[in-house]
Amino acid sequence: MTALGIIGLIVAFALLMYMIMKGFNIYLTVFACTLVVAVTSQMNIYEAYKVHFMTGFTTFFKNNYLIFLTGTLMAKAMDITGAAKSIAKTIIRVMGTEWAFISVPVACGVLCYGGVSAFVCSFAVFPIALQVFRAADLPRRGIPGALCFGCSTFAMIAPGAVQIHNNVPSTELGTSYMAGAVSGFLACGFMLVAGIIYLHFWLNKAKKNGEHFIAKEGDEFGDEGGENLPNFVVSLIPLVVTIVLVNVKVNGVAIAPVEAGVLAGAVSAVVLMIKHIDPKELPKHFADGAAMALISITNTCAVNGFGGVASNSPVFSTITDAMVNIPGPKLLGLVIGTTVIAGICGSASGGLGIAVPILGPVYTQMGISPSIVHRVMALSSSALDSLPHNGYIVTVTNGLCRETHKDSYGLTFVLTVLIPFLGSLVGVALFTIFPNLP
Repeated sequence: MTALGIIGLIVAFALLMYMIMKGFNIYLTVFACTLVVAVTSQMNIYEAYKVHFMTGFTTFFKNNYLIFLTGTLMAKAMDITGAAKSIAKTIIRVMGTEWAFISVPVACGVLCYGGVSAFVCSFAVFPIALQVFRAADLPRRGIPGALCFGCSTFAMIAPGAVQIHNNVPSTELGTSYMAGAVSGFLACGFMLVAGIIYLHFWLNKAKKNGEHFIAKEGDEFGDEGGENLPNFVVSLIPLVVTIVLVNVKVNGVAIAPVEAGVLAGAVSAVVLMIKHIDPKELPKHFADGAAMALISITNTCAVNGFGGVASNSPVFSTITDAMVNIPGPKLLGLVIGTTVIAGICGSASGGLGIAVPILGPVYTQMGISPSIVHRVMALSSSALDSLPHNGYIVTVTNGLCRETHKDSYGLTFVLTVLIPFLGSLVGVALFTIFPNLP
C-alpha cells in the first residue's frame, strides 16, 4: 500500500503540473489530483474532500485573505496614480540605456520590495524596458528574463519585503518579516549579483552572435513627453510608509500589523497623488482590486486544499522523513522539500502555504530557530516555482512581452530557477555556519 500511495502522489503531482500547463481550470485540476491521491492511498474519498481539502482551503483563506486584499489595493493604487511607472522610469533614466540589463531588474526589485505585486511591477516596467532595450540594441527576447528576475527572486523573498512570501511563514511560525535578516540579505545579494552577471553575459553573447533589437507589431515607443506622472520622491513615500510600519518595532512590537501597514501605504498613495486620478473612479478601482484579490487567493487556496489531502495521506510522512533525513546540513532537506512543493504547485506562495505548516514544525522541533526556518523556506520557495507552467511566467512571457518560451525561457530559467536555488544553498551555508546572526 505504501508503494502504491507513493506512486499515486507522484502521479498526482505530475498530473497537477501537466493540467496547469495545458490551461485546465484550477478547480477541475485539483479535484482530479485529489481523487488520484485519495484512491491510491485508500483514503475515504468523501472525507478527503470534505475534511482535508476544505481544511487546507479555508485555513489558507483565513490566514491570508486580508494581506491579499490590501496588497492588491496597494498595487492598484501605485498603478492608477502612475507612481509605479514614475519610480521605474526614474531608476532607468538615472542608470542610462547603457546599463539596461541592470536598471530593469533593479526598478522591478524596488517596487516589489515595497509591496507591489509582481504582475503590477512587470506591467509598469515593461514599456520602459522596451524603450531601453531598443536604445541599447539589446535582444528583445531578453526582456521577459530581466522582468521576471527583478520581480520574482531577490526582492520578493528578502527580509522585510512586504510580500506574501514573508507573510505565510511569519503567520505560521510567529516570526517577523525581518527574520534571518543578515544571512537572508547576503543570500539575496548573491542572487542579485549572480543574476546581473549572468544577464550581462547572456546579452553580450547574444549580441556577438549577431542579435539585435527587433520590434514586434504593436510595440509602442512614444516619448510620452506629455505623460503626467507624479514626482519620484512622492511616489516612493507609500512604499516607505508600508516598509516602516511593518518592520519597525516599538517595545518589541511592529508599529502596525502587516495588513494595516499595506493598507496605510495604499491610502497614502491615493492621498498624496490624488491629482493624478479621478476620485469618481476610486469605487470602481476598489471593486476591481477586491475582485482580483478574491480570485487570486481562491486559486491559491485550491492548491492548498490539494496539499491538505496530500499531507494527510498515509504515505506522506514517509516522504517527509526522507526529505528531513537527507545527508548533509539539516536545512538542506528543508530547501529541497520547500522548492519541490513550490515547483509542483507552480507557485511560491502556494508552495509555502503547503510546506510551512508541514515542514516548519518538524525543523523547529529539531531545535532550529523559527527565524532561520522562515528565511530558508522563503529563499527556497523562489526557485522551482518559476518552471514554464507558472502563471506569472506564462503571463509575462507570452502575454505581456509576446515572446515564446522557446526563444526566451532559457534565460528566465537561469535567472529565476537556477540562481535562486543556488542562493538558497548560500543561505543554508550561512545559517549553518553562523546560526546566531540576527
